[in-house]
Amino acid sequence: MADETANLPQLEDEVMCPVCGTLLGLSRAPAAERQRVFIRGLIAEGATDQEVKDALVAEYGPQVLALPDDDGINVYAYLVPLLGFALGAIGVLYAVIRWRRNKGEREPPAGPPSDDSERLDADMARFDL
Repeated sequence: MADETANLPQLEDEVMCPVCGTLLGLSRAPAAERQRVFIRGLIAEGATDQEVKDALVAEYGPQVLALPDDDGINVYAYLVPLLGFALGAIGVLYAVIRWRRNKGEREPPAGPPSDDSERLDADMARFDL
């Protein structure tokens, strides 16, 4: 894809507005419109997606990219959610296994008395009547 010319709709989903911090495709701020003009100019010159992104980073800084780089401290933006998901899955698995093991160990509750007089005696004893 590095050899293909960039297109604006795809870039609007990968680039942030420098003013409001939302995706460029969602922003209607004047700065977002200037950024679109800048991108259209680069596309008219035949720039690829990566060349446009590099030019935007040079113009607006690295915060203009919707996805962080995958090097340095930015790698934690990818690792922390994955680690959280893995820990959550392990916790759910542990809870299910423990629940299934304990399910068979419990004694079934005593059933209701079979006779009405027994039930009445049990209720009276419970309420101390």
